[in-house]
Amino acid sequence: MRTGVRSDGSGQLRPRVEEVRIQGLGVIDEAVLELSPGFNVVTGETGAGKTMVVTGLGLLFGGRADPSRIRPGADRATVEGTLVIEPVGRVAQQVEDIGGEVDEGELIISRTVSAEGRSRAWLGGRTVPVGTLTYLADDLVAVHGQMDQQRLLQPARQRAALDRYAGNDLVKPLRAYTQAYKRHKQVAAQLEELTTRARERAQEADMLRFGLDEIEKVDPKPGEDVELRGEEERLSHADALRGAATSAHTALLGDPMQTADGGRDVISLLGEARAAVDAVRDFDAELAGMADRLAEAGYLISDVATDLAAYAESVEADPARLAAVQERRALLSGLIRKYGEDSASVLAWAQRSAARLGELEGDDDRIGELGREHEELTVRLTELAAELTKVREAAAERFGRAVTEELTALAMPHARVVVQLTRTADFGPEGVDEVELRMAAHPAAPPLPLNKGASGGELSRVMLAIEVVFAGADPVPTFVFDEVDAGVGGKAAVEIGRRLARLARTAQVIVVTHLPQVAAFADQHLVVEKTSDGSVVRSGVVTLDHEGRVRELSRMLAGMEDSELGRAHAEELLGLAAADR
Repeated sequence: MRTGVRSDGSGQLRPRVEEVRIQGLGVIDEAVLELSPGFNVVTGETGAGKTMVVTGLGLLFGGRADPSRIRPGADRATVEGTLVIEPVGRVAQQVEDIGGEVDEGELIISRTVSAEGRSRAWLGGRTVPVGTLTYLADDLVAVHGQMDQQRLLQPARQRAALDRYAGNDLVKPLRAYTQAYKRHKQVAAQLEELTTRARERAQEADMLRFGLDEIEKVDPKPGEDVELRGEEERLSHADALRGAATSAHTALLGDPMQTADGGRDVISLLGEARAAVDAVRDFDAELAGMADRLAEAGYLISDVATDLAAYAESVEADPARLAAVQERRALLSGLIRKYGEDSASVLAWAQRSAARLGELEGDDDRIGELGREHEELTVRLTELAAELTKVREAAAERFGRAVTEELTALAMPHARVVVQLTRTADFGPEGVDEVELRMAAHPAAPPLPLNKGASGGELSRVMLAIEVVFAGADPVPTFVFDEVDAGVGGKAAVEIGRRLARLARTAQVIVVTHLPQVAAFADQHLVVEKTSDGSVVRSGVVTLDHEGRVRELSRMLAGMEDSELGRAHAEELLGLAAADR
């Protein structure tokens, strides 16, 4: 694990933004921010480019590209971030899935915006759509600025955050509900498929019955088509076959009706040849072998002649049988044209079709079974959803009280935050509850959605209060706040700093502020220095040591870096913050 890298309490590496490089954005020419894993604060004089730090982080994580923010004279703005992530965690897997690389737990993200408004993004060395950065940001960062408060304004995010806040009370009923919901959805889909496709199923069943009846009437046998084709060939050419066999038999054995000298058959000729050779076989072994082969040929031809005679006797023209074979072949050919390549494949089709027909004919029973199961699951889901609602209502009440108390300490003593639960008409993956955070600015005001019930500065403080209460339950590892201290000072500013420091115990926090009371609580203090021409160069972002922090806080307090009174007050603030930790 890297030096200074914090874990999430379980020993696992906590993802964080390690370094950000900004070029050509707003008044920033070039700047490098090296960030700690805890509470980082960015300060500087008005116009130095502090807010461009938040803008750069927003671009890095898929924010809207505004070409008007590009530094005058620059052809593009570039933001590059180095993130430390779990090498085998969810984010690393997402990067690898799109072909990017994570090098020993380091992920590089880059974004450019041209003066013409074209935007390009890179993730782990691979070009990606900007939307990919937005998707990835859900697991990495929450930006709370004057114009960027979207993450916790999403209803799904609010419900998920409330569920995590509810903790173990919700785990078991939510698991039971999720299992029942999945089965309920499966059963509903099967019912829908069976009932909406009734006509198609009926038509399919009719087609299968017709085919099976047709095959049953013909009753084909495996290989029957091949056998009948051979038999038809024999019957169609019976006379020619018998004549050929008779002629061959005569050639081999001769015609018994002829006189002895009427013809010379093969057997007689072989006999003469054998007799001639046998007379001298004792004088040469080679010739003796030939004599044996002649004898063997004589026996073989005699057997063939006998078979030819029997074959000629067996072949008879049978017009009735030929007609029957041709008729049978026609029936089989009709089946083969419709259902397969041969009689065996026709029988295979019949077997499959009989099984499918059984399924189709059993659909009515299946529909009844599924209908009963669907009703039972609906009752079960209704009970489990009610249990989820009860747990959420209790958590919502606790959460609303906790956030309202935080707002009182953040100079919003009359504001009140409530969590409104609304039941949906249908079951959802997490129940039937829609969760919405609402705020009433004063006792007489009705609770309104957060983005309507608070101004920009107030909304940042509301989000800080919410994130502090959610701390540990919200999995986002990095929080960015811009102008969270707008319109406050004194004790309220100290409380804001204290709560940001508390949030930084479980997450990385990056804050742009103009209040020394907030800056004093930071683990790392970055100052954006403005040069004489109003631009910021690479050396314009400085990480301050203790002495540097005293000087910067003194400037923020008294307007003078070397004011003794300001320095004394700065030391006091730093001591207060250190003691509070």
